[in-house]
Amino acid sequence: MKLILKKAHIYFYAISVTFFYFLMYPALYYFSRKPTRYKYMVKLRRAWALLSSAFAGIFYRFTYEAPFDRTKTYIICPNHTSNLDISAMCLLLKSNCSFMGKEELTEGIVTSLFFRTVDIPVNRESKMSSFRAFKKAKENLEAGITMILFPEGKIADDYPPKLHSFKNGPFRLAIESKIPVVPVTVLNTWEILWDTGTKFGSKPGICNIFVHMPIETAHLTIADTDNLREEVYRIIHQKLEE
Repeated sequence: MKLILKKAHIYFYAISVTFFYFLMYPALYYFSRKPTRYKYMVKLRRAWALLSSAFAGIFYRFTYEAPFDRTKTYIICPNHTSNLDISAMCLLLKSNCSFMGKEELTEGIVTSLFFRTVDIPVNRESKMSSFRAFKKAKENLEAGITMILFPEGKIADDYPPKLHSFKNGPFRLAIESKIPVVPVTVLNTWEILWDTGTKFGSKPGICNIFVHMPIETAHLTIADTDNLREEVYRIIHQKLEE
């Protein structure tokens, strides 16, 4: 019975996401026509994330290790276990921001508009695609756009989820761009909705997100990439184990 209710809830949440997307679509489409308007797409996406989640009884609680200026430029590095992580990261920031994600998202019903404009698609099997994505991300950072990169690269198949090894890309990017890295521990979104929710459904609840102190990279060199990656992994892993 419990699984039936959770399955019903994921359909309700999907309807909520779709409803608010198409409600906002005319404005989103208008803003998507020129790069100078992209920042308004980001603001609308933040509202979309809030409304579609709240309508389904899903809310987000952020806890900060230290005072956090949500308007500055960062590289945000969260662990990844749920589609809700995207909404959470949208709500975390007040600044202009961009995600990097798999190339298939350019074909999604509610993701294609973003991944053809404000976000960066990447085919990790292609060195050329990875190079272009890295270059674009660097340009975004130089323009004051915060990059959100999930360092695991995907939602793994483990259930309950466990933290997988991190890719080097976000940390090399941070060092080359001299931009602070913010580790973010997403504590329980998988309990509300794991992965896409199609297997176990979803339920109303509060998603708890812990935002760690930014790690400065201005003093680091490319030789420090592995150490930075391991430090961020350790910070997130330690918080998950508490």
